[in-house]
Amino acid sequence: MVKIAFNSALAQKALGKDVLVNEKDPESASVYRHENSTGRCLLTLLGLAFILTGLIVGGACVYRYFTPKLYHGAMHFTEMDNEDIREPYYLPRIDEEVEIRDNVAIINIPSPHFSNGDPAYILHDFQQKLTAYLDLTLHTCFIIPLNTSVVMPPQDLLDLFMQLMSGSYKTYLVHEDLVVTERIDDVDELGFYIGRLCDGKETYRMQRRSEILGIQKRSVEECFTIRHFENKFVTSTKICKA
Repeated sequence: MVKIAFNSALAQKALGKDVLVNEKDPESASVYRHENSTGRCLLTLLGLAFILTGLIVGGACVYRYFTPKLYHGAMHFTEMDNEDIREPYYLPRIDEEVEIRDNVAIINIPSPHFSNGDPAYILHDFQQKLTAYLDLTLHTCFIIPLNTSVVMPPQDLLDLFMQLMSGSYKTYLVHEDLVVTERIDDVDELGFYIGRLCDGKETYRMQRRSEILGIQKRSVEECFTIRHFENKFVTSTKICKA
């Protein structure tokens, strides 16, 4: 009787060959590759979704920060010495749009429909302590020190326009008389915002007439008026060039 024995090392080697053959089976490999490809696609789609969400949120934040928001307001007004105040729709009306940015108030005044006055941009720079009037009819800039006793600070001005957006407002008219004194050749010295507003335009300094001595004759002056508001009343600003 002959006893046949197998070498254990050879048996393991044979078994390894069988396993290797199974791994190379076309059907098994196809299923494995399909599952692996599906996982990669899901991860790729998930990553693209995160990127797209970030772009949308980031774009909205950038748009909100860099796109100026304009606030519209209107005031009906009468002369201070006129005691016969009629209903608001009979009174002259001033419309404005204001943009508040970086301690600067930029006011857009369109052509008035029912009162005298030129269309203009008025820029109040609270950092430079200057006010710029850009007359859109003359395409000319006029600069004067900021009158903080009249012009509301940016946040208060914004609050005023928020009130005006909820309804009409009836107020009174005051006058100021300004005189051109000298030409400004370098607008860069006026700060970034006024420099950009007045770039390429004739630019002049002004003073209030009450502060200048010796100016008597007005018949030879070239004058125009801008009606506007930066407070709870309307100001009629008369600017004269000798």
